[in-house]
Amino acid sequence: MEEVKKLVYLHGALCEALRLFPPIPIERKQAIKADTLPSGHHVNPNTMILFSLYAMGRFEEIWGKDCLEFKPERWIYRGEVVYAPSYKFIAFNAGPRTCLGKDLAFVQMKMVAAAILLKYRFQVVEGHVAAPSHSIVLLMKDGLKVRITKRESI
Repeated sequence: MEEVKKLVYLHGALCEALRLFPPIPIERKQAIKADTLPSGHHVNPNTMILFSLYAMGRFEEIWGKDCLEFKPERWIYRGEVVYAPSYKFIAFNAGPRTCLGKDLAFVQMKMVAAAILLKYRFQVVEGHVAAPSHSIVLLMKDGLKVRITKRESI
């Protein structure tokens, strides 16, 4: 566990991947009573709200002018992981509805990624563009074409 906590850059890369390519690109919520959103907007009872996690991850007002860039560094400050507010980074839902398994999911993703990256090198095939497929679950149209090579033994 202690070794996994030290994988700060990998954590940033995972957050960037989830920001730009959330597994569930659109969420639907419904107010059961009058409420106020974190933005200050009032919501009437039974109002259905649809929001796009995919679009929010690319929204300049939320992430800045470099919102379309894959920058793991945006999640790191002075060698430590920076946690974005849950209403800004909602790949695991937000507020009291935040996924209880979020921390465990990050531990598992880091362990799997570290084990694979230790033995193999991945390079996206030149000219391949990662484009989303229209689906309730975000998939890549045509997949992600990569060249995999075995690393030299350490």
